[in-house]
Amino acid sequence: QVRLAESGGGLVQAGGSLRLSCAASGRYAMGWFRQAPGKEREFVSRINHSGGITYYAASVKGRFTISRDNAKNTVYLQMNSLKSEDTAVYYCAAKNSNYADRWDYWGQGTQVTVSS
Repeated sequence: QVRLAESGGGLVQAGGSLRLSCAASGRYAMGWFRQAPGKEREFVSRINHSGGITYYAASVKGRFTISRDNAKNTVYLQMNSLKSEDTAVYYCAAKNSNYADRWDYWGQGTQVTVSS
């Protein structure tokens, strides 16, 4: 049973920062998605098994940084210069293959609220 446990969400003022963490029960390609009220879930960022390759949505590029600590099987999302439009539930996801389109496992989500 794969487990993903997110933490680090909360309330922050616009322009502030938060760091999300996701602890996995093994080593996977990892990603972050988010879903705002009334909107579909959208891709935010992903990182491969080794941590050497990362991708970002255009809306967060330059503000968010994904990283991982493979000794801890944990992935992080450092979010800087937060905007009100970043308000959403953020989900950690994992997949067994770096190359698969489908994400195999999902966390329960953590709320991020940015006040303007």
